[in-house]
Amino acid sequence: MRQKITPIGFIAVLSVSMWIFSHGVAGADDKSVDPSAKESEISAGETGKPNENRFLPSGNLFRPLIADPKELRFYLSYRPYQQANQYLSHSTEIFAGSLGDMFGLYRFINSSGGYNWQANISGGVYSEFDIKNYYLVDVDYFIGFPFTFRKGPVSYRINFYHQSSHVGDEYLLHSNITRIEFSYEAINLVGSYEWTRWRVYYGGEVIVQVNPSNYKPVTIQSGLEYYGSNKLLLGGRFIGGLDLKCTQENDWPLNTSVKAGLQFDESGSHGRSIRFLLEGYKGFSPYGQFFNNRLSYIGLGVTFEYQ
Repeated sequence: MRQKITPIGFIAVLSVSMWIFSHGVAGADDKSVDPSAKESEISAGETGKPNENRFLPSGNLFRPLIADPKELRFYLSYRPYQQANQYLSHSTEIFAGSLGDMFGLYRFINSSGGYNWQANISGGVYSEFDIKNYYLVDVDYFIGFPFTFRKGPVSYRINFYHQSSHVGDEYLLHSNITRIEFSYEAINLVGSYEWTRWRVYYGGEVIVQVNPSNYKPVTIQSGLEYYGSNKLLLGGRFIGGLDLKCTQENDWPLNTSVKAGLQFDESGSHGRSIRFLLEGYKGFSPYGQFFNNRLSYIGLGVTFEYQ
């Protein structure tokens, strides 16, 4: 049985989103945008130029979040899990991988108003492998339809998406857990503001249909990011992010994700970069049917970015 969100919860999230939008856009200053950002990512428009329509545009109007563990991207990560009771042992070693991204379909550039909006499609898969016991633990599949907006340093992303989660067959045979048919459709909205090398964001998510039906549907989120400009070790630039989430399902605990490291890219690389990151997480699991289980880890990851 699939549960529908109550109108009160849905209206509350939309009200917060509109407050962020109205206050953010009204105070936007184009000069606050990171000067290293690519034109394909940040295009404020110029007064006097005609409006533009671009099909299959390159780049993102909304930068992907650095530290959000559910952000769709191409990455590999080694994580020695602690306090992970849902796995075959209390402490285990996990190899996590993700394949996913957002693909731009159409962009409208309002030159006189100085804002852009873009329609996209997104999809991806996230997997965890228990390398201590040689089992596939779980796989999460995503497909979504994000809508992004930017005016100067202010950007927004609203995404209606579906997630379907599946536990590995061999893992089920060798564990004591009960498989749950966990899938849902949700509306996620995040707004961000950028100044110099910093970025702050805030948003939330409402699940509109879910199985199992007793899953509580609301999540709130905030975070902070830094994009360095100086070249450090081997020419890499420092980047870092802090992501904080509180979920109604777990009675609003603070789930903390931190990622920091070096990004390597070159001018003329068409937006391609590689990030080597130190990762840390403490809170309830953001993956699959294990949402009521706590875990913590400090690991290493590599992310492949392209535009």
